[in-house]
Amino acid sequence: MNLHEHQAAEIFASHGIRTNGGNVAFNPQEAETLAESAAGPVVIKAQVHTGGRGKAGGVKLARTPAEARDAASAILGLDIRGHIVRKVLVAPAADIAQEFYLGVTLDRTRRRNVLMASAEGGVDIEEVARERPDRIVRALVDPFLGLHAWQARQVGFALGLAADKVPGFATLARQLYDTYLNEDATLAEINPLVLTGNGEWLALDAKMAIDDNALFRHPAFESLRDLDAEDPTELDARQSGISFVKLDGDIGCIVNGAGLAMATMDAVKLHGGDPANFLDVGGGASADQVAKAFSLVTADPNVRAILINIFGGITRGDVVAQGITEALRRVDVPVPIVVRLSGTNAEEGQRILSEAGLTASQSMDEAAAEAVRAAHAA
Repeated sequence: MNLHEHQAAEIFASHGIRTNGGNVAFNPQEAETLAESAAGPVVIKAQVHTGGRGKAGGVKLARTPAEARDAASAILGLDIRGHIVRKVLVAPAADIAQEFYLGVTLDRTRRRNVLMASAEGGVDIEEVARERPDRIVRALVDPFLGLHAWQARQVGFALGLAADKVPGFATLARQLYDTYLNEDATLAEINPLVLTGNGEWLALDAKMAIDDNALFRHPAFESLRDLDAEDPTELDARQSGISFVKLDGDIGCIVNGAGLAMATMDAVKLHGGDPANFLDVGGGASADQVAKAFSLVTADPNVRAILINIFGGITRGDVVAQGITEALRRVDVPVPIVVRLSGTNAEEGQRILSEAGLTASQSMDEAAAEAVRAAHAA
């Protein structure tokens, strides 16, 4: 679950990180009122779940309340990388001496959390990683020992900080790591982290993504979810108990089990196709669940074929087949359907599907190849 900047800033502040504060406005008049109470220059910042706001015109400096109103008027309704701006943050302008990047995320290859920092703050870290990878300093964190003070100081010195600025940086870095760990985040990021004109550290921006699988430990976070910013199909799927992620391909995938869903997508790619989604229909694969899965997949106009990949383990193949045939009576599916059905009672399931006009293969590889051919033909 992604958080907006103002939400992440509140969480950072609760862990002792000095943030820039500010308040949210939903219309230009509110922005003007907030700027008046600030009694000085303010920055109007689009609140959307994407980066690149500055380049897209989503961040503007306003020296007067009237300028704040005009800036908010220009930003609200702006489309930034497919995200419509519906609110802005009105924050005090800061006296910036230097800008840095600081973030914590998971390095899946090394199976450790990693602290990342760069002296080139204020720009997309992906751009720095791609064009100037040597400008990023990393410190891998032992999951049992945590981020050591010496590691944080080492990163500070590697950034070229003056010796008297390293202790403050190290403290902030450890605070950010603790925030990331305690809040079950997948990303905690400050970009830019600035040294102000009077030599103080300030988180001028805040970004957090929370692990969905850990939300049960943070029930209060559910109120922070911005439903307007989420993909409506993914939202519908979550409310139906289906794991669904929209992708850019043209082969819809309906699978029981997350691991099998990943393998199915790999098989599609192996045969030259592109999956349109990740979809785990769950272990039950009832008629209701399958019908909902069909409606989710066919809602994507790019889908040209559907691959159903079911392995009957605890769930029997004949029960799944009955669910598929019942779902097809409820939902109009205008594209070719390829089925792979294997496991418990697979033969009976294949017979049921055959009576419904569908042919089921026992080979995932063959089914994936057939789905790719069907999509290309369509």
